[in-house]
Amino acid sequence: MTTTIDLTGRTALVTGSTQGIGAAIAAGLARAGATVAVNGRTAERVDDAVARLREETGLDTFVAAPGDVSTEAGAAAVVAAVPTVDVLVNNLGIFGSKPALEITDDEWRRYFEVNVLAAVRLTRAYLPGMTGRGWGRVQYIASDSAVVIPAEMIHYGTTKTALLAVARGFAKEAAGTGVTVNSVLAGPTHTGGVEEFVYQLVDRSLPWDEAQREFMRTHRPQSLLQRLIEPEEIAHMCVYLASPLASATTGGAVRVDGGYVDAILP
Repeated sequence: MTTTIDLTGRTALVTGSTQGIGAAIAAGLARAGATVAVNGRTAERVDDAVARLREETGLDTFVAAPGDVSTEAGAAAVVAAVPTVDVLVNNLGIFGSKPALEITDDEWRRYFEVNVLAAVRLTRAYLPGMTGRGWGRVQYIASDSAVVIPAEMIHYGTTKTALLAVARGFAKEAAGTGVTVNSVLAGPTHTGGVEEFVYQLVDRSLPWDEAQREFMRTHRPQSLLQRLIEPEEIAHMCVYLASPLASATTGGAVRVDGGYVDAILP
C-alpha cells in the first residue's frame, strides 16, 4: 500500500517560520500541497524567508504573514493577512539558559506571552472557522523540556508544559467537529539558535561536532538518539499530523524527542 499525504487546497499558517524548525515545517507542508503562510516579526525577514523557501522547494505556494503574534496588534495583522486557515502550527518560541533564582518577573511574563499566549490567541482566532467548516488541524510545538524541566531554564520548560495543557483543553473544545488539536514534543534540535545555546554550556573552542557530542553527553544524557534532531525530522511529524491520515489523533502529546523522555507516556 502506498501512503501519500495530500494537503492540496489547504492553507497553513506556521508561526515563527522564518528559520529553524518553523521553516522546515513550512517547507514540508508546502511539499505536501498546502499554501503556507510564513510568519515572523518583520516584513523584511518574512519576505526573505519566503524567497528562500521558494528557492529551496521550487514551489511558489508561500505567502507572507508578518506580525509579532506575541502582541494583540501583531496577531490581528496576521489574521487580517490570512483570514482563513486550515492548519495552524504554533511554532513560535524563545529559549535561553539562566539560573532559576535569577529569572525576573518580567522574564517570566515575556516567556509566557511569547511561548503560550501567542498560541492561545491564534487558536482563539482560527478554531471557530475550522469547526464551522468541519475540518482543521491545530498543533503546538512543545518540547521534551515540558516533561523533563531543565534546571538551567525552568521558565522555558514551564511554558512548554503549559502548552500541553492548552492543546488538551482546546482538543476538548473541538471535540466531535472534525478538527484535531495536538502538541508535538520536540527533542533537542539542531538549529542556529541551539548552536549558540550549546556554546553557552560547553567550551566555545570545540569544533561543532565535538561541542554537540559534549552537550548531549553532559546536558542531555537521556537521549537515545545521542545526537541533535534535524528540523526536517520534526517537520515530518507535523506534516503527518496535518494530514487526513491523522484524523484519529487528537488531544495528544506526540513525541519526536529521540527517546529523550524516559517514560512510556509523556
